[in-house]
Amino acid sequence: MDSSSEHNLRHVRSIAAIHSTSTCSDDELVFPDPNFSSNALVSSTTDYLDMYRRSIQDPSGFWSDVASRFHWERKWAAGGAVFSENLDVSKGGVSIEWFKGGLTNICYNALDRNIQSGLGDKIAIYWEGNELGQDATFTYAQLLPKVCQLANYLRDVGVTKGDAVVIYLPMLTELPLAMLACARIGAVHSVVFAGFSAESLAQRIMDCKPKAIITCNAVRRGSKLINLKDIVDAALSESANNGVSPAVCLTYENHSAMKREATNWKQGRDVWWQDSVPNYPTSCAVEWVDAEDPLFLLYTSGSTGKPKGVLHTTGGYMIYTATTFKYAFDYKPTDIYWCTADCGWITGHSYVTYGPLLNGATIVVFEGAPNYPDSGRCWDIVDKYKVTIFYTAPTLVRSLMRDGDEYVKRHSRKSLRVLGSVGEPINPSAWRWFFNVVGDARCPISDTWWQTETGGFMITPLPGAWPQKPGSATFPFFGVLPVIVDEKGVEIEGEGSGYLCIKNSWPGAFRTLYGDHERYETTYFKPFTGYYFSGDGCRRDKDGYHWLTGRVDDVINVSGHRIGTAEVESALVSHPQCAEAAVVGIEHEIKGQGIYAFVTLVEGVPYSEELRKSLILKVRKQIGAFAAPDKIHWAPGLPKTRSGKIMRRILRKIASRQLDELGDTSTLADPSVVDQLIDLYDS
Repeated sequence: MDSSSEHNLRHVRSIAAIHSTSTCSDDELVFPDPNFSSNALVSSTTDYLDMYRRSIQDPSGFWSDVASRFHWERKWAAGGAVFSENLDVSKGGVSIEWFKGGLTNICYNALDRNIQSGLGDKIAIYWEGNELGQDATFTYAQLLPKVCQLANYLRDVGVTKGDAVVIYLPMLTELPLAMLACARIGAVHSVVFAGFSAESLAQRIMDCKPKAIITCNAVRRGSKLINLKDIVDAALSESANNGVSPAVCLTYENHSAMKREATNWKQGRDVWWQDSVPNYPTSCAVEWVDAEDPLFLLYTSGSTGKPKGVLHTTGGYMIYTATTFKYAFDYKPTDIYWCTADCGWITGHSYVTYGPLLNGATIVVFEGAPNYPDSGRCWDIVDKYKVTIFYTAPTLVRSLMRDGDEYVKRHSRKSLRVLGSVGEPINPSAWRWFFNVVGDARCPISDTWWQTETGGFMITPLPGAWPQKPGSATFPFFGVLPVIVDEKGVEIEGEGSGYLCIKNSWPGAFRTLYGDHERYETTYFKPFTGYYFSGDGCRRDKDGYHWLTGRVDDVINVSGHRIGTAEVESALVSHPQCAEAAVVGIEHEIKGQGIYAFVTLVEGVPYSEELRKSLILKVRKQIGAFAAPDKIHWAPGLPKTRSGKIMRRILRKIASRQLDELGDTSTLADPSVVDQLIDLYDS
């Protein structure tokens, strides 16, 4: 075992000796209830250390044992390597492989395997609609034939193994169903969040060139009607102009939002789901795929402005999501699990669809908004379905916290036993409210750190195993070897802050960026040779607990959604009256980070409120409402070096009103720009 793993283990060993005697945040400890710990899958630091030590010292043996609990039509080569890796660009191309040569299918493992083990009559999905009283229930035995019918339809229209299918759906049951149907036949699904604009959707269609698009005509989210089919039509028109025309647009009639008669239609391309899919057989032969065959593409924002197509493969991702779900939430077969994330993001892939269903869990899928018809909706759903595990984002926690305790306390919530947080660091005050008010000070919080690229949890508490510190992701999951490095790539031991990297591969790691392996290596493996670079900053305290400090690159984390600054800047400068733009992230009480845009107008164009609104609308149209700037700051000029580089550090300080921390501005081509920006702060 190398020094990094010994260092991690040394810190975790010290937990048992920690006592809650200090009042500073780093020393504030919340201990698990002894009764909870005694029944937990990992009930102590000793149990964790035994498993973690083996996962680092013998990753092949550890993950082989885990993988053997799943169905493999053919095991990976006997006596062969369970995994191979090269994370060091100086030694050749970056490559990660797990269980290569093994044949499996994630849909079969999520559905058929569970039915064969006697779980056919167990509820797989509770679906809760936008409006009160709208709901549906699907057992595993009911879900499988519906998945097979869609899989057969896709095969019939020409979708084969390796073909891409774009899914642009709201949180209907048909969304996870469509993902599973693609996986069953070896197709590669690319789910696009149904809040992205037509231009963003078109960009993704043009990149992956799908054989088919799956959407619905419309959705109501809260009181708002969103015409998804019109967005898809506009996206397909744009992609066609660029030579990409999927043959089929399968459209589900979401009759509670819009009748089919009101839906725009293109004969020969558009097909109603309800008129076609139910006519297909309810059984469908499984396409057995290699563990390293692609499972899905998911586009995430990058600092260059072009979204990155993160590619995950089948076998390692399957094993990793199932295992992280099981241990990080202390999953029991009697649990009712609800993750509030949308399947358009990685959390919805790993911890709405695949991780839970691979464990035979019962999940809640919610179509609506968490504050509709009021801010008690979440707790109404918790009580209705007797939810035991509730996994959500700090953004929602802060929003509900602001709305007051009464919405929470008028509901029982007695069924809850584990809470979870995802998407961004949760600040200690929100953590405490979540723990004390929502969880009645009895539910441990799995404050998870991970990314689209990692596939599953990387640093996370294990409920019952050790005391928590509000706001800390605590310790690494099995098989994960995190290190903190300085700007020169030197590992920092003990207490310290720096760049968070991972020193080894893990089964759930993404394998490449679709069609751009060079960008994959440049973005994630070249900044610090020999490591996966997360792009996040991290602080490790004296007890070894990890505290995520946010992005260190040009990506803003808004409500758990990663948005590239270049992407927003590109949208702004496409406005005919915008000459230049620079975007930075700022702290936001609800969203975690907000988008702050400095805008330089074309010469002679006056500032106006109408123009400000027009610029924001431009971003909403090109990217989506979630990327709309929170503030437009008029900028006669931007602080640049003599070589033309924009000094974003200065812009962040101005945006945050940290004017005493501007630092040396003498290197700027025009230092007077800074004073002008400060003067225009309230304009």
